[in-house]
Amino acid sequence: MILIDGNKISAEIKEEIALEVQQMKKRGEKTPHLVAIIVGHDGASETYVGHKEKSCKQVGFDSTVLRFEDTVTEKELLETVDKLNNDPAIDGFIMQLPLPKHISEQKVIEAIDPKKDVDGFHPINLGRIVIGLPAYVSATPAGIIELFKRYKIETSGKNVVVIGRSNIVGKPISILLSQKANPGDATVTLTHSRTKNLKDIVSKADIVIAALGQPEFLTAEMLKEGAVVIDVGITRIKSENTKSGWKLIGDVKFDEVSKKASFITPVPGGVGPMTIVSLLQNTLKAAKGEIYPK
Repeated sequence: MILIDGNKISAEIKEEIALEVQQMKKRGEKTPHLVAIIVGHDGASETYVGHKEKSCKQVGFDSTVLRFEDTVTEKELLETVDKLNNDPAIDGFIMQLPLPKHISEQKVIEAIDPKKDVDGFHPINLGRIVIGLPAYVSATPAGIIELFKRYKIETSGKNVVVIGRSNIVGKPISILLSQKANPGDATVTLTHSRTKNLKDIVSKADIVIAALGQPEFLTAEMLKEGAVVIDVGITRIKSENTKSGWKLIGDVKFDEVSKKASFITPVPGGVGPMTIVSLLQNTLKAAKGEIYPK
């Protein structure tokens, strides 16, 4: 079994980005600038945005965080989005989710200019992915693809089962792996909580991507010997064995599945670090005009 080390790969990519940013600055080009908008005081969101700020600093990006109380109106938030859309100093920005219930997440996402949608959530970017056009790929699927590349995991002709059909992970990764590309060229089955005979389907998979959001859902008995397992899930549970009193577990029952898998991502330290570094990659592409020429 080979442990897929997301921390190691993300550190390598950050070094590559930092070197490219240094060269851009030497040529007198604009420093990439990422903005994060956060509403309220959700602990997980605060932590995630903090990691993004730190990562931007590590690679030499300019970084701004715009904070709003959870009493902010939808109108005020949309006005902020419009300003960022029209600010040439900003290369990309993200809206940290979730938003308060009185604000339509979909309305806000659709208000973001696709050219600055470095989270890859806008329907236009998702649509461009479907038909194979250059687009900002949402960060988690992009991170998974990068792990396949760096670990030289063969996907061509393989039977891939994705568990979970979210617009952020399940659907995009199923599209990417089925496309004529490398990684890609796989036969992909997209499954979910209503799928019948799920165990039978998973048992035939060469690669399983677990993104259902149910802790330790994937067990060894469901898996084919030597399968590649990518665990996207992350759940915080109480633990007496950690200083914080909490620990993170994934959608995969790691202790038993790792004995049967050929490659596996841990939680934490697998897909998670790749999500943030993929956001940095998208922002760099935005600054260079690689997806939508400036």
